[in-house]
Amino acid sequence: MTGNNNLYSTLGVSSKKEDVHKALNSIDKGLFPGAFCKIIEDIDDRKDYCSIFHADGAGTKASLAYMYYKETGDISVFKGIVRDAMVMNLDDILCVGATGNIFFSNNLGRNRQYVKGDVVGTIIKEYYDYSEKLTSLGLHVKMCGGETADIGDIVKTLVVDASAFTSIKKKDVIDASNIKTDDVIIGLASYGKASFEDEYNSGIGSNGLTLARHGLLSHEYYKKYPECYDQNLDEKFVFFGKYKLTDKINELNLTIGRALLSPTRTYAPIIKDVVEKYRNDIDGIIHNTGGGQTKIIKFGKGINYVKNNLFRIPKIFELIQRSSETQWKEMFSVFNMGHRMEILCNESIASDIMKIVKKYEIDSKIIGYCEKSPLKEKNSLEINSEFGSFIYD
Repeated sequence: MTGNNNLYSTLGVSSKKEDVHKALNSIDKGLFPGAFCKIIEDIDDRKDYCSIFHADGAGTKASLAYMYYKETGDISVFKGIVRDAMVMNLDDILCVGATGNIFFSNNLGRNRQYVKGDVVGTIIKEYYDYSEKLTSLGLHVKMCGGETADIGDIVKTLVVDASAFTSIKKKDVIDASNIKTDDVIIGLASYGKASFEDEYNSGIGSNGLTLARHGLLSHEYYKKYPECYDQNLDEKFVFFGKYKLTDKINELNLTIGRALLSPTRTYAPIIKDVVEKYRNDIDGIIHNTGGGQTKIIKFGKGINYVKNNLFRIPKIFELIQRSSETQWKEMFSVFNMGHRMEILCNESIASDIMKIVKKYEIDSKIIGYCEKSPLKEKNSLEINSEFGSFIYD
């Protein structure tokens, strides 16, 4: 695949989603247009409160869980998919400082021919079990039911989504439009084993799994799992990698499948502690989801973000890049590449914030800084890495 400068797009996915954003241009941006999440009027019309209704999911990682289950019989991988769906919502909401009571609803779409009742039961139970786990970590989460739809005409295997609702005082909102040109960027590692996690996390999260699956997994799955890819794709782009799901990654003591299926880490207990002490001093919190390391460009005004002290690239991303031969510039625009949460603030409080993070046995460091953009009011990003320097706008 050498020479393909936009492999993710070739696979039918966009990290920038330009067409989606264009379609939303005329839509009301809410009470805080520059915030990480859309924030609307309070559901009870309280003048000092506002509300957040958010939706997200596990994406094509659910299809990967299906493949791994079929290969190994390990049904527990669907528990991780539930966590992916919940955390993709929860950690987005955390970015605006919402750490109060959160209500969740689940949405499962399946093809009943492939996804049977035991899988559905495992998924639904995990929504409730993980809600209890999050509550034990200090974030009060309540499941409010959901929907399971048999839609085989539309869904090939399964879609695992969730929606979340919460309210927050307007004065407590962390609005990323407040990001300043003298802020530093603190990165929170996506890999390792946090104090509240049961196993080592590869750091993959829930973004870029279309590229990760096809670029890492062997073509032997092409005929074996036709339900797990877009039939419109050229065959040469379907599972064109070098590995089987059960191949071992010795450095991680994980199989390829298990590394790809590492549940998306939540930073909930950390962000809760940080905002309790520094809510009014934090200018922005960015969750590196769609767009990977380039997500930050969408927030702030007239900022040039410089990331020049990144974490060492976790093994899973090295394997994806080597197997797929994806250009490094694209890798940074698709994956989190080692840190999935960023806190922007004045350098004077950075060391104390990192001490809070360390309590949870997660690595953190200042990975970059902000300066005035040469593009006037438009944002830009420079990534200086061991694999080269890249500019995005």
